[in-house]
Amino acid sequence: MKEFLQVMKRFVAPYKKYLFGAVFLNIFSAVFNIFSFTLIIPILQILFKMDTTVYEFIPWDTPDIGAKDLIMNNLYYYVTMMIDKYGGSVTLLILGLFLGVMTALKTSCYFGSSAIMVPLRTGIVRDIRIMVYDKMMHLPLGFFSQERKGDIIARMSGDVGEVENSITSSLDMLIKNPILILFYFTTLIVTSWQLTLFTLAVVPLMAWGMSAIGKKLKKESLEAQGKWSDTMSQLEETLGGLRIIKAFIAEDKMMTRFTRVSNELRTATRKVAIRQSLAHPVSEFLGTVMIMFVLWFGGTLILSDASPIDAPTFIFYMVILYSVLNPLKEFARAGYNIPKGLASMERVDKILKAENNIKEKPDAIDIKSFEDKIEFKDVCFSYQDGKQVLKHINITIPKGKTIALVGQSGSGKSTLVDLVPRYHDVSSGEVIIDGHNIKDLKINGLRGLIGNVNQEAILFNDTIFNNIAFGVEGATMEQVVAAAKIANAHDFIMEKEEGYQTNIGDRGSKLSGGQRQRISIARAILKNPPILILDEATSALDTESERLVQEALDRLMTSRTTIAIAHRLSTIKNSDEICVLHDGEIVERGTHEELIKLNGYYKRLNDMQAL
Repeated sequence: MKEFLQVMKRFVAPYKKYLFGAVFLNIFSAVFNIFSFTLIIPILQILFKMDTTVYEFIPWDTPDIGAKDLIMNNLYYYVTMMIDKYGGSVTLLILGLFLGVMTALKTSCYFGSSAIMVPLRTGIVRDIRIMVYDKMMHLPLGFFSQERKGDIIARMSGDVGEVENSITSSLDMLIKNPILILFYFTTLIVTSWQLTLFTLAVVPLMAWGMSAIGKKLKKESLEAQGKWSDTMSQLEETLGGLRIIKAFIAEDKMMTRFTRVSNELRTATRKVAIRQSLAHPVSEFLGTVMIMFVLWFGGTLILSDASPIDAPTFIFYMVILYSVLNPLKEFARAGYNIPKGLASMERVDKILKAENNIKEKPDAIDIKSFEDKIEFKDVCFSYQDGKQVLKHINITIPKGKTIALVGQSGSGKSTLVDLVPRYHDVSSGEVIIDGHNIKDLKINGLRGLIGNVNQEAILFNDTIFNNIAFGVEGATMEQVVAAAKIANAHDFIMEKEEGYQTNIGDRGSKLSGGQRQRISIARAILKNPPILILDEATSALDTESERLVQEALDRLMTSRTTIAIAHRLSTIKNSDEICVLHDGEIVERGTHEELIKLNGYYKRLNDMQAL
C-alpha cells in the first residue's frame, strides 16, 4: 500500500477536484442506499402484520431519548397513520415509490462517482506517457545503446496500459468501497452490536484468503511484462530486418524464435490470469461462509427468549451485511490488481528515474554564434563498461576550416564527433568552443550551432517540406526550395506528383538512398549552422548519387567549419587537415599530400582504395 500511495502522490495532485467530487458522491450514494434498505422493515411488518405496537408522536426536541429510538418511533408513527388513513395497500405503494426514488438517487450518485473518475484515470495515463516520452527526449544516446527499442516501446504501451487497468481503475474502488464499508458497518452496529461483533470475528478469514492470493502476483506480473517486452523486441527486430530475413531465407528461423517467445509470454500470462481468476470464487465462498455463520448466530438470538432484535430487523441486518460483502470483494480485488500495476510502474520508472549524466549548469552560458575555433584538449572517453574508446586526443579546428577523420571501423571517429554536441561527455580533458568548455554552455545553444549529415539519412514519415523544415521554426516555402536547390534535391522533388507535399514514408522508404541524403543535406542547409558534422555522408551511395551529394556537400561546407568522417578518401582530399585514428589514438595528421609522403597508415589506406 505504501508503494501505491507514493505512485498516487506523484500523479494525482492535478486531479484533486475529481477525488473530492468522487468522495462527495459516494457518501450520498451510501446514505441513499441505507435509507432505501431501511424501508424493508416497515414493509415486512405491514405485509405480515407483525407489529401490534401503538405508536405516538414524540417531539423531535425531546430530551433523554436516543436519536435512533426517536427516529424509528416517529417513522413508525407516520407509517401507522398512513395505514389508518389510506389502508395497507396504498401505504405499501407509497413506501415502494419512496424506495424507488431513493434507489434512483443512489444509482445516480453511484454513476456520477464513477464518471467523475474517468478524467482522472485518463489524465494520469496521458501524463505518464508524456513524461516517459519527454524523459526519452532528454536522456543521453548512451542510454538507448544499452536498451532494446522493443523493450522501450513495450514499457510505453503495455506497461502504461497496465498502470491504467490496474492502478487507476482500482483508485475508484479504493475511494468508493471504504466509504460504503464505513457507512454499512456503522448501520450494522446501530442495528445490532452483538451480531456485528460476531461478524467482525469472521472477517479476518476473508482478509487472509485474499492476501494469500495476491502475495505473489507482483512477482508474476513483472515476469509477464518482461516476456511482453521480449515479444515487442522480436517484432521490432523483424520489421527492421525484413529484407535480410527474406534474403537469407530465414523466415522459419525467425518464426521459431517468435513462437518460443510467444509461448513464454503465454505461460507467464497464464500464471497471472489463473491467480486473478481464483480471487473471485474464493471471495464468493468466504463471503457465503460468513453469511452462513451470521445466519446461524442471528437465528439463535431470535429464537431465544430475550432476543435483542425482531425478525424484520434481522432481515434488514442481513440485507445490509450482504451489501457490505460487495465492497469488501471489490476492495480485495483492488488489493490483487494493484500489485500488477505496481510491477508495470516499476518498469516504467526505469525510464522515468534513469539518470541523465548530461547535465546543464544553472549558470550556463547561452552561446549565440561561433567566432574562433574548436579545441579538443587531451580528451579521453570511456563507455560505462570501462573500455577506453578515445585516448589523449588533441585537435584544433579554426573557424572556416575542414578537418577530416579517417581510420578503420571502431577507431573512435563517430564517438569523437559525438562529443562536440554533448551526446556524450568526456571522461577527462576538455572540448572547448570559442574559449568556453562546452560543459559551461547551454545545451540548446550549443546544438543550435551544429548541423549533422549522417551516413544513414534520418527522415520522418512526413512530407518532404516538413522533413527539410524540421527543427526550423516558421520556415517558408521559398526558404525550403532554396535549400533544396543548393542540395541538388529540387529537380527530383518536382518530379513527384505532389512536389514538396509528397509523403516520403517510414524513414523515407519511398525515396532512393541518394534522394534521402540530399533531403538531409537540404535540412542542414536550411538550419544554416556555422559548424557542420559529416559522418560518412556519401559512403552508402552509388557513383552518380555520390557525385550529386558531394556537389551539395561542397556548397554546404562553403564558409563553414566542418568535421568530416570519411572512408572514401577521395571525398576528403581537399581537407585542411586529416587526422588518422587507430584504436582511439591519432597516429598521423596532415594534409593529403603530407600523409602520402609519410608512407604510413594513411598511405596504405589510399593504396588499397586505389587498387
